[in-house]
Amino acid sequence: MELVWYALLGLFLATYLVLGGYDYGVGLLLARGATEERRRAALTALGPFFLGNEVWLVAAAGTLLGAFPTLEGELLSGFYPAVFGALVGVVLVTAGVQLRSRPHGASARAAWDRVVVAGSLLAALGWGALLGGLLQGLPLHADGHVDGVAHLFTPFVAAVALAMLTLVAVQGATFLTLRLPAAGAASLARVARRLVPVALTAVAAATVLGLLSDRVRAAVARPAVAVLLPLALVVALLVARAALGQGRSGVAFTATSAALALPVVLVGAALWPRVLFSTVDPAASLTVADGAASEPTLSLLGWLVLPLVPALLGFQAMCWWVFRGRTDGRAPVYW
Repeated sequence: MELVWYALLGLFLATYLVLGGYDYGVGLLLARGATEERRRAALTALGPFFLGNEVWLVAAAGTLLGAFPTLEGELLSGFYPAVFGALVGVVLVTAGVQLRSRPHGASARAAWDRVVVAGSLLAALGWGALLGGLLQGLPLHADGHVDGVAHLFTPFVAAVALAMLTLVAVQGATFLTLRLPAAGAASLARVARRLVPVALTAVAAATVLGLLSDRVRAAVARPAVAVLLPLALVVALLVARAALGQGRSGVAFTATSAALALPVVLVGAALWPRVLFSTVDPAASLTVADGAASEPTLSLLGWLVLPLVPALLGFQAMCWWVFRGRTDGRAPVYW
């Protein structure tokens, strides 16, 4: 039962990174110095999906709180700077996108756009730092106490955070190639193709630092998974770049979505059966079974979540079906 819930938690987190990834990627692209018209076009393309994408973060948080209460407590205490930064970023993006059109002055709108950019930057770096910190381990003691936050400020965690930032930027640009009118999509396809080598470099740097890190090697229970999944991520990015060059935006977006989901799969599979590795006392490491709620609680939650997952998937599929295709002059202006 714990494995099922662990997989479900991974599904919610991966889906959130994929869908929220293009939210933050579009937010980052607002910093390109585009005109007000182009910024409005980008946000209009994002509009129908924006708030719905954050539902997956709520689902992941609810699963963590209900099915893994022990993990939730130790996770937040051990990685609170990364989680806090990411959540501040989410709030800033949400507020900035929805408030930018309230003022009539161009300078005020530009200020809100900078808030969106800053929030997108914080969210991408925060979630990346969390994943890197999980893969590296933390100074967790048997009583659940974590020594400080210095474990988050390492070259490996920084490299993973930067890699996540580049993957989010690629995802945002690729998403816009699907949604903007053909003329605007062509320029974004060129931007996305130029960003892919940057993402490949960042992923390669994070992988090399992970291989050289004693902490990461000690935390990883399945080295083969930790090597093969980064290779799969590289392949996904290469497929995306080739597809962008051929004008196949759908294939490219599928590939970049896989690239954003793979880090979650990597962390979950490489650490299993542990979920938090203790760098000071390996015996104090938290396993998935130890972090989960009791069997009756998981069974009860299962009956509650049984209709939830199809409803979430159905809602997402409906949004993409209803708002499929490119925006045009008839598209409603959301923000």
